[in-house]
Amino acid sequence: MVVDDHPMWRDAVARDLAEAGYEVVAAVGEGRQALRVAAAVRPEVVVLDLQLPDLSGVEVARGLAAAADAPPRVLVLSASGEQDDVLEAVKAGASGYLLKSSSREEFLDAVRRTAEGDAVFTPGLAGLVLGEYRRLAARPVPAEGPRLTERETEVLRLVAKGLSYRQIAERLVLSHRTVQNHVQNTLNKLQLHNRVELVRYAIEQGLDGS
Repeated sequence: MVVDDHPMWRDAVARDLAEAGYEVVAAVGEGRQALRVAAAVRPEVVVLDLQLPDLSGVEVARGLAAAADAPPRVLVLSASGEQDDVLEAVKAGASGYLLKSSSREEFLDAVRRTAEGDAVFTPGLAGLVLGEYRRLAARPVPAEGPRLTERETEVLRLVAKGLSYRQIAERLVLSHRTVQNHVQNTLNKLQLHNRVELVRYAIEQGLDGS
């Protein structure tokens, strides 16, 4: 699903996705409309602009995250690379953040990886997000927490280092599906919603090696 208030840009993004083999279930230009349509068509991935005429993209991302048992993964596609915009989008539940200056190939790769559960950011923005999470990780760690298996902890450590699921699978000699299952089990145990929250948890636990 594509959400952007500029018709030419919205149509171009939808066309690129369709030509790459994706099913574009909807392309809309307003935030409230996006929330209504998403509830009806249940997209797997939402490509979302931040600047909308009614609600902000951050408000839409937050609404998408709260409105469904299995919320869609949100990839922000924005002209803004400002720190506040990036961090607010991630805090609202966005799985990734890509600048509109990215190439078509970078965009399509980001959509694919977002659909697979990766956290995808324009180069330079990933460090910004991880840096903010490290800053927020100063609070004490509870003495008792959810019990993860040794393999789940190993996968979590690699997630925190920024590896994609495919890279983790190659590193641990596992299938891509097995890595996804370990991540999903870990999300369930920790009562987290997406990979971005998982990375934050891992950093708070010191599992990123920093």
